Amino acid sequence: MIVPMPGATAVAPGGRPSLCLKLWQRLLICAVKANGTKGGERQLAITKKRKGELVEEYGDWLKRSQAVILADYRGVLTKDVYRLRMKVRDAKGEFHVTKNTLVARALREAGLPAPEAMLQGPTAMGFCFDNPPSVAKVMLDFATESNLMKVKGAVLGNRVLDLEGVKALSELPPRPVVMAQVLGTIQAPAGKVAGVLNSAVAQIVRVVQARVDQLKAAEGAA
Repeated sequence: MIVPMPGATAVAPGGRPSLCLKLWQRLLICAVKANGTKGGERQLAITKKRKGELVEEYGDWLKRSQAVILADYRGVLTKDVYRLRMKVRDAKGEFHVTKNTLVARALREAGLPAPEAMLQGPTAMGFCFDNPPSVAKVMLDFATESNLMKVKGAVLGNRVLDLEGVKALSELPPRPVVMAQVLGTIQAPAGKVAGVLNSAVAQIVRVVQARVDQLKAAEGAA
């Protein structure tokens, strides 16, 4: 039921709806559509200035991130996006809906790979400021629970991980344990190393190595 705007005349002379009422009805319809938008973001045109601001904002998040995890949030309700955002924050990260072209630009400007295949359709990103495995696990668990969101992959250092790589990332232990595991692998006999690389855990080894490379680079820059 459409409620007339306060002070508006519902019917113009001649029995026709007044122009004021028509405008009020149109505004109400737009408001209802906006409130029903899924995914936590309204798809509105943005100015060139705002685009620049978003690229700068994305760039700041990327500089502080040890990894970023990409997901398709299509169909997820706003309240559920908010709930996921809180869980990611508890895991020392942030979850944001992003603009594909702008985040691709921010990734390139940060010297990171921009996986074009993953930057298609509605995209949200989990920025991992302190503990990438925890954020990865939170997002994967939410995807399973919601049966709507789909984790596409991740960018870890200069490497792009697919879904299996994100799963491997989510299973990594804390940093001290990772360093000890990699050191043990390096010191193992050549035959044992070859066996590991040819086994089902090869993906985990690659993810671990990418994480170690990133940690070493950060320590060298400190």
